[in-house]
Amino acid sequence: MKKNTTSILSICLLLITLTTNAQTFTNYTTVDGLPHNNVLCLAQDTAGNMWFGTQDGIAKFDGNSTWTIYNTTTHATLADNTITAIAVDSDNNIWVGTDFGVSVYNGTNFTTYSTVDGLGNNRINHIAQAANGDIWFGDFSGATLYDGIGFTAYNTTDGLPFGGITYVDFDSNGDVYMASGLGGVVQYDGATFTVHNTGLLSNVVRSIAVDGSDNKWVGTANGISVLNSSNVIVDAHTIMLVLPAPDTLNPVEDVKINSQGDIWTGIYVDYLVTEGGVAVNSGGPTWTDYDVNDGLVGPVIRKITIDNQDNVWVGTSTGISKISFPTSIDPLNFVSNDFNVYPNPATDVLNITIEHESLGRENMEMYNTSMQLVKQINLNQTQQSISVSDMDKGLYFVKLGDKVTKVVIN
Repeated sequence: MKKNTTSILSICLLLITLTTNAQTFTNYTTVDGLPHNNVLCLAQDTAGNMWFGTQDGIAKFDGNSTWTIYNTTTHATLADNTITAIAVDSDNNIWVGTDFGVSVYNGTNFTTYSTVDGLGNNRINHIAQAANGDIWFGDFSGATLYDGIGFTAYNTTDGLPFGGITYVDFDSNGDVYMASGLGGVVQYDGATFTVHNTGLLSNVVRSIAVDGSDNKWVGTANGISVLNSSNVIVDAHTIMLVLPAPDTLNPVEDVKINSQGDIWTGIYVDYLVTEGGVAVNSGGPTWTDYDVNDGLVGPVIRKITIDNQDNVWVGTSTGISKISFPTSIDPLNFVSNDFNVYPNPATDVLNITIEHESLGRENMEMYNTSMQLVKQINLNQTQQSISVSDMDKGLYFVKLGDKVTKVVIN
């Protein structure tokens, strides 16, 4: 780990318990039960099982010790053993993409669909389900919609850029946001395709994640561009993972957002030697990165996913890493409604308002992301202003009693 910003979950636990071991790496390979170490995609079902698409079939892992393998030998109706995409729908069906079509597993059998059935292309990059139940497939020609009855394929003749669709996500309005392999970001409102590519770090887009404020975190070949809810570029991140000279820009393979709003990204670049890892942003400009030196199973990052406990699962060419964080502290303490800090971000002055009388008069403590106490103030009233003009820019955690919130100083 070469920078000092971890997820809000691990930081707040550190603030309260003053421990130093914030995350644990658990690695899985063929020795543990994977059918192949080259893991191309990952997903979790509603029962908590992890599903891994590999170069030689599918593995279901119960999180303890039981692995179940699915391939064309065990299930002849599976399209192919090289699994390029995987997703779990709201009915707990497992959808898998291959270079020979899409197969869906209902718990007993696989049913396979191809261009004969209406897919736009048999080579599948990504699978995602919209809130209305529609299944979207990003493929080498464009995108295909499955509405539960039939398939509708879209390509360049419908307004999509050349280069296929590599990833799909959705905003709160139900609009579909697609990552184009060569043409930037594509928005579909149900009637019209609109391309957003002016000002992106690169129009080679490999991943896209929409956060709770409808910002789009766009993973490109040169880093992450951030579009706001109006699709205006408001930020860019080019160095999330520290790479050896001469390269500095980060080719992004995947972007995911956990329940706390932390942004996780997977990065991989092939130098004379291979470099790669994952990085997390909890707010502000600073990222914390993890690579093989921290315990990651390998540098060639394929995809990442975040489970229902906010554990981060990383698929690589050499196996799987699970990055887990302590969960013994009540999550209600992590981001408190009992006191407010504003403005956020703050520049010169930070105002603190106590909303809950049970906090009483407390010492307010501010910690940086290295868990160093940098400021301590005795609050003598329910609303108070403190100077932060002497503090370095970055992310800080404000602790009042057993309540914690975060603030950015810029």
